[in-house]
Amino acid sequence: MSNAIYSVYGPGPVVFERGEGVRLYDRDGRAWLDFIAGIAVNGFGHAHPKLVAALTEQAGKLWHTSNMFRIPGQERLAERYCELTFADRVFFTNSGSEAIECAIKTARRYHWANGAPDRVTILSFTGSFHGRTMAAINAGGQDKYREGFGPRMPGFITLPFGDHDALKQAVAEADVAAVLIEPVQGEGGVREVPEVCLKGLRQLCDAHGVLLIYDEVQCGAGRTGKIFHHQWVDGAEPDILAAAKGIGGGFPMGMCLATERVASGMVKGVHGSTFGGNPLAMAVGNAVLDILTSDGFLDGVNRVSGTLTQGLESLKGSHPDLVVGITGRGLLRGLKLNRDPMPVRSLATDRGLLVGTAGDNVVRFAPPLIVTDADVREAIGIVDQSLEALAGGASA
Repeated sequence: MSNAIYSVYGPGPVVFERGEGVRLYDRDGRAWLDFIAGIAVNGFGHAHPKLVAALTEQAGKLWHTSNMFRIPGQERLAERYCELTFADRVFFTNSGSEAIECAIKTARRYHWANGAPDRVTILSFTGSFHGRTMAAINAGGQDKYREGFGPRMPGFITLPFGDHDALKQAVAEADVAAVLIEPVQGEGGVREVPEVCLKGLRQLCDAHGVLLIYDEVQCGAGRTGKIFHHQWVDGAEPDILAAAKGIGGGFPMGMCLATERVASGMVKGVHGSTFGGNPLAMAVGNAVLDILTSDGFLDGVNRVSGTLTQGLESLKGSHPDLVVGITGRGLLRGLKLNRDPMPVRSLATDRGLLVGTAGDNVVRFAPPLIVTDADVREAIGIVDQSLEALAGGASA
């Protein structure tokens, strides 16, 4: 392993050489069933022919011009997402962290442009994760990501997840610009915000002139069976939404969506990106949206999600001494244990299944959206074996 790379990662010893569909292969040809998909990124698996074709065709034409010039693929993709969502305006980025940065800047700039420059505070919730930039770690609700990077920036307050009284009190303060929330927390334990809470949050923000920002970097792009998760809930649309991961199907891409009213403060020169919305990303992004919106695709995601739910429930029934509950929604699910989930992840990897972990002792599942019932049953079988091995080791 190279020692020239920052020591901020802890990769395992396996080196993958290629991928196909929902499987990855090492140099010796051994296959792994991929149920983490690059942390909810590879929504259509590996080497999807439509995405490969879109990228290859664009690579042979034009890679980069910067936003000094019009990019037709960018204009087309923005229009398509606006037609499919609450949004009227889109800003393209290269990552989820950059999308969050844009969302925060859009919210603060809106209030500044409307005569309320002191409205800068962003409210977020414990367990939240919004990225690794300085603003994103300060917006996030986990102290460990801020440790060693100086004092917490002013203008960010974290509230207890699920504490409605604390939220009502905080949102009424005169300096609050926006509430930032993941409709389904990823790193925080794959926790879904109840639908009634999303509706209530929308109403609360409206009552106090506060903007509502959704972080759908992980739970968007069809992962829970809708283009974006909040679309399951009538009357809970945001003012701003940050997306990334799955919208690029594996190619680095993010975006910030906003209403015309809220985006009105983002005028020429106040924000930008050298690479954001480049022709390569836009070619892949349009191909991703083609697949997501194709007839029956999301119906298939919802159907196989039911198979995954049944499988996870069966694990809970078979291993009551280990499994506490099931979290998440769609194809972003968690198996909550009563102990550290890392041994289960390691045991599953040894048996040919790749899963993730999350906070609150959760084994995280985020398979490609093209996963089949047979793939799900195979994965559940491997997790079952891993839990049995863990229980046996604990007994011994």
